[in-house]
Amino acid sequence: MTRRVPEDARYEIKFIARESEHGSIIQWLKLHTARFYQPYPDRWINNVYFDTHDYFAYSENLSGASARTKVRYRWYGQHELPQAGSLEIKLKRNYFGWKKRFRIENTPYEKGDNWRTIRKKIIEQAGSEAKIWLDSQPHQTILNRYHREYFVTHDGRVRITIDKDQSVYDQRYKPYPNILHRANNPQILVVEVKFDRNDREYASEVIQGLRLRVSRNSKYMVGMKSIHGF
Repeated sequence: MTRRVPEDARYEIKFIARESEHGSIIQWLKLHTARFYQPYPDRWINNVYFDTHDYFAYSENLSGASARTKVRYRWYGQHELPQAGSLEIKLKRNYFGWKKRFRIENTPYEKGDNWRTIRKKIIEQAGSEAKIWLDSQPHQTILNRYHREYFVTHDGRVRITIDKDQSVYDQRYKPYPNILHRANNPQILVVEVKFDRNDREYASEVIQGLRLRVSRNSKYMVGMKSIHGF
């Protein structure tokens, strides 16, 4: 469970924007001299975040700790309830970010399953190392989903994603998944730029004309603040 930054960790810089700015950002990408293209189709991303019972991961992020860890289960597509996907451990140190992934080939959710059963099915497939991580943050907190667009420079050195239409559902103290009662969360765009550590100067040149505000925006933090007074 080390937090030493691996050699392949990438720089991650986030910007936030109003949803009304989406069109101008797309136009900026299309006209950019770095010749951005879309390597993947747009898709829905769904996550269940886990934390300790006293919300250590939330507090760690709130305090601005340089080294932070999030545990989440992620799947893709239109299904709002957990499907086959992966348990992800997202680690961050300053601007560096990297992930550990544990693939879950079979859906951990069947109709009527509670969170205890879902966690058990994830652990059974993910193995002992994943169990250590999930046991360290065992309490489901929020389920969020959003629509993601992917862009990459023609040379593949800078990747930009745009996330929009985020929904957040409170899962705290709920024995069964809640997808009925949506939180009143702010509707913003999250633009994230990722690049290798050796490409920092190049990436800085690429994003020069992106007139957006740099933010420590965390979808987990935004989601937690959206539910019941956080």
